Amino acid sequence: MSNNAPIGVFDSGMGGISVVRQIRHDMPYENVIFYGDSAHAPYGLKTVEEIQGYCFDIADRLLDMGAKALVVACNTATSACITQMRERYDVPVIGMEPALKLACDRGEGKSQHVIVAATPLTLRERKFARLMSRFQDSHTIEKQPCPDLVTIVENGKLDDRDLVMRTLHGYFDKYDLAHVDSVVLGCTHFIFYRSYFRQFMPDNVAIVDGNEGTVRHLGVVLESLGKLAPQPEDEDDGSQSAPSHGFELGHVTLMNSSPDKNALDLERALLETPLH
Repeated sequence: MSNNAPIGVFDSGMGGISVVRQIRHDMPYENVIFYGDSAHAPYGLKTVEEIQGYCFDIADRLLDMGAKALVVACNTATSACITQMRERYDVPVIGMEPALKLACDRGEGKSQHVIVAATPLTLRERKFARLMSRFQDSHTIEKQPCPDLVTIVENGKLDDRDLVMRTLHGYFDKYDLAHVDSVVLGCTHFIFYRSYFRQFMPDNVAIVDGNEGTVRHLGVVLESLGKLAPQPEDEDDGSQSAPSHGFELGHVTLMNSSPDKNALDLERALLETPLH
């Protein structure tokens, strides 16, 4: 398999575009194929068996297209089937999990009060329970399901500030935010709300997500296998604005399961939103 083979990235819908943005920023010479399964979104309200079926079908399709690695850019899908996918496929399979460790480590030994915002399924699955058990004795960790934040992105309503802020108030007004240290964005859809969360939360609350760490792990795995796309040896700034002579920037191919012809337009628009 060529080192120029694409990285296959998929999600229950549009959220995984936030991971593609991070790949494009941090690994600009990699080709990427993104598949958004908006026809079946949100995964957070589906059964584990349904999610596994969707993920296997998508992964098979991406591998048929020559993917050298798979990124399950969905915390819910990772919870439901990452183990089975790693057993089923002979390429690297990179998953997501809420960045709870990153949030807790911010305290440098001091107990942290953390709210984990995610889909209902992510928060009730055993994978998250195991993650939470590592930190809950030393930290205060609260689980906040936010399914409507997925729906807003999928419906192309991210620019409706009044709707977004009403939704955030509905989920977070019950907390004493003056005594919260961080909110973990535990769903790739939620990364698109970072600026809204920053406006909504007081300055003492950090907004934490795992996209950067996931892409860093992807790079380490591909490098260990000798599968990174060719790139200049002195490329160290992650910039995709000025490719070096003889090296082409990677191409992103967008796909979506939705019959709505506007789905790909929405994916393109989300891909071009600022990273932070």
